[in-house]
Amino acid sequence: MSELSIDELTVRVREWRRTIRRTAEMLRGSTVSVGDYDPATHGSLITFTGVPGYEEVERYWVNAPFAFVSINYDPEANEHLYHVVEPELDDVEVELLERLFSDLRESLIYRREMGDETAETVLRDELRELLEVYGVEVDAATYYRLFYYLFRSFRGFGKLDPLINDPHIEDISCDGYDLPIFVYHDTYNDIGTNVVYSKDELDSLVVRLAQQSGQHVSVGEPVVEATLPDGSRAELALGEEVTPRGSAFTIRKYADEPFTPVDLVNYGTFNLDQMAYLWLAIENNKSLIFAGGTASGKTTSMNAISMFIPPRSKVLTIEDTRELTLYHDNWLSSVTRDRLDEGTDITMYDLLRSALRHRPEYIVVGEVRGEEAMTLFQAMNTGHTTYSTMHADSVQTVINRLENEPINVPRAMIQSLDILSIQSLTYVGEERLRRTQTLAEINGIDQRTGDLDYTTTFSWEPSKDTFRKRDSGVLDEIRRDHGWSQSELLTELRDRKLVLQYLRENGISDYRRFTAMVNEYYADPETVVSNVRESTDSAVAELD
Repeated sequence: MSELSIDELTVRVREWRRTIRRTAEMLRGSTVSVGDYDPATHGSLITFTGVPGYEEVERYWVNAPFAFVSINYDPEANEHLYHVVEPELDDVEVELLERLFSDLRESLIYRREMGDETAETVLRDELRELLEVYGVEVDAATYYRLFYYLFRSFRGFGKLDPLINDPHIEDISCDGYDLPIFVYHDTYNDIGTNVVYSKDELDSLVVRLAQQSGQHVSVGEPVVEATLPDGSRAELALGEEVTPRGSAFTIRKYADEPFTPVDLVNYGTFNLDQMAYLWLAIENNKSLIFAGGTASGKTTSMNAISMFIPPRSKVLTIEDTRELTLYHDNWLSSVTRDRLDEGTDITMYDLLRSALRHRPEYIVVGEVRGEEAMTLFQAMNTGHTTYSTMHADSVQTVINRLENEPINVPRAMIQSLDILSIQSLTYVGEERLRRTQTLAEINGIDQRTGDLDYTTTFSWEPSKDTFRKRDSGVLDEIRRDHGWSQSELLTELRDRKLVLQYLRENGISDYRRFTAMVNEYYADPETVVSNVRESTDSAVAELD
């Protein structure tokens, strides 16, 4: 046996002392008794005096009473800072937390059966028992500070947890080691934070996010697209193979409550006329594509307008990464899969071909990029109503992408598409907002030029932030199919607009209540419209 060096001997002695001290504490024991946390009795868990050099402009809780966000402004640099404030631990509490984390991990592995207990209850009980075993006397404030960090680690996302819990954040971006996290805030747009990850921390987080999503990430396969357990979409990169500044990720958060058409009207993305138009078009099986740049709201809009699909219709969704959530009883969801062991890849093309055998009335495809677009348009040409999204910034760009590599849809098939919605993330004054630039209709092939002919039904006028309405061939086609007069068509649009205005005026944007009202309308439109007219005169007056 070789002799131990001084450093190795010192480490061994420290380990022996730690073991002896831990054994003595376990034999001694104590009783930890803490009730519910009460700020008035136990004091604040957080001490924060501001960020030097910045002026605080806003403060709000993201996990009361444990964590809040302080939005600060630097007038000299003309920039904002997103500052996460969490409980501070002293040296003793830090050492105790490390020990608790190790012991709790082992304890929770053995305690897998929780019965009716929540994860929070189990963790509190385990924490209390361990503190009693250690013989450590702690006050309520210390207990809850320790609990917060343990719960954040075991059930949350660690240092990322406050950002994930902030409803004002849409995107979270990490560009590498020791670099500040950036977020997209619904008020302050792109803003830097005080959250930073070291190399080991960031590598560990990327691996953990992949594992939580049921994916594998490694040096051999360093890039992964995943869906987190809460539905958020994540793009992960491990190490420095493809991202030289180190591991990186972008998380596009999933809203706890999905946007409804009323929300989109309130945000100004669409107006009531456009929503009534889309409602009638969807009810009458018109196919749509939502196009736009990154973060323009394509998927959000498609998800929202899907609430207009008649309640008993069979709907099938196809996605690479799970983003769509339809509040529809007769809904079959399908997601692509990479090859497992000796199996084969299951692509969007495979799923789309399979979908047609399920005889769906509506097919919703997350995004078309390649050969699956051909099958999508074949489905349109055989009478299936389809919705999808694309990256494109104009009607002509959509057509060019569809007709050329790698999509290659024949021009004759594209004319089966009814409506194109072009959306953008733009500025109204100094505010960055989402707007529908154009709602266009595909009219077929121009016999003189051979090009696809399209007309603009709605267009956005930036100077006034309003939408301009023009004639619609889609509405004329619906009118002819139903044998309506022009007056009857206008009445149908007016009734839907009236219902939407009623929902908006009464603040009914919850998806459950919204879909319930839409379903009631489909069941008995005359009664619903009559009830709406009786309950509000202001809506009618505004529409007149």
